[in-house]
Amino acid sequence: MSEHRPLPLWAGRTAALLGIVLVALTLRQAVAAISPILDDIRVDIPISDIGVGLLGTLPPILLATSGFIAPRVARGLGLDGGIMLALLLMTLGHLVRAVAPGFAVLLVGSVVALAGTGIGNVLLPPIVRRYFPDRVALLTAVYVCVVGVSTAVPAAVAAPVAERIGWRFSLGIWSVTSVVALAPWLVVVARERRKRLSDDVAGGSSPPAVVRRLWRSRVALSITVVFSTSTICTYAAFAWLPEILGDVAGATPTEAGVLLAVTGIISVPGALIAPLLVARLRNVGWLIAAGIASFVLGYLGLLLAPVTLTLLWVLLIGSGSILFPVCLVLINVRTRSQGGTVALSGFAQGVAYALGALGPLLVGLLHDASGGWTLPLLFLLAVALVSTIPAITLARPAFVEDELAR
Repeated sequence: MSEHRPLPLWAGRTAALLGIVLVALTLRQAVAAISPILDDIRVDIPISDIGVGLLGTLPPILLATSGFIAPRVARGLGLDGGIMLALLLMTLGHLVRAVAPGFAVLLVGSVVALAGTGIGNVLLPPIVRRYFPDRVALLTAVYVCVVGVSTAVPAAVAAPVAERIGWRFSLGIWSVTSVVALAPWLVVVARERRKRLSDDVAGGSSPPAVVRRLWRSRVALSITVVFSTSTICTYAAFAWLPEILGDVAGATPTEAGVLLAVTGIISVPGALIAPLLVARLRNVGWLIAAGIASFVLGYLGLLLAPVTLTLLWVLLIGSGSILFPVCLVLINVRTRSQGGTVALSGFAQGVAYALGALGPLLVGLLHDASGGWTLPLLFLLAVALVSTIPAITLARPAFVEDELAR
């Protein structure tokens, strides 16, 4: 990891700081704003159960696809231009969904908004590296927590707003936050155009071939595997944990919903602490091992003693989500160039979200095939244990560019 003398956060980069926080605030609104008001939407727009399922599978698919598109966007427009494009797509997508006369237009609006979300997801880690190389861990912790807020707020207010003003206003209102987030980036772009850094990521040290060659980097593959473990386990929990708890622990629907919320609440301290620990620990493998152990113990608990200590098992499963912020920091600290960071961010997130989309499907298929939850929980247990090998690999500091050079 490069050594940088810490500067005040506002040292000539206030606009970038505000821009990062505001972009993070927009990154889950397109995902979280629609599901709580689907019943209201279906009053005006006929949507079949297949259509509802399609809307539900769009987020991981678009996040995965954008993971491979975003590095090309960064090479063509630069990081700042790429972030602005992401915000414009989110704004347009929110507005299109709000005025949709039918399901097809609603679907198109969702695709556009989620494409912007995916590009923003990939470009935010290298943006942090570019403007805050001395504060990568701190800024990562901050924006991961803000992303959590971005998930919670739309989910909480979408239904009340739809009830009072209508579902179209409830969907369209989030375009305001995307427009507001554009303002600091206009300032940044104007300043950078005058300054024109010589190491702009649009050219930089990461030619297009680097993205294709990442398969040859042990560091890149290890981070991708850990990231994939996090997404598979997280999406599986969102989709199936309430039903699992109802069947194996006897939880009521209300209790199961509260326990699912607990997994999100317990992830907040981890999101704050884990990035700071990555920057300080000499052996980050122990931190990854802690996340793996949390998932493993939580799944074992649901298998062996689901009723006795249900809350503990749920807390452990939620604690395993520290792997997500750990990977975001590793994307920055295990690359030597901004171009390398962009390439690794797109590669790791593209693969991870694609696998994350398959996780809930495989859990459901295993449940249908076995008629119970033992096989699905063993599958999730195996997914968590797969990251043991990357934990060992990442214990030794190494850089993607160095591996590819060899």
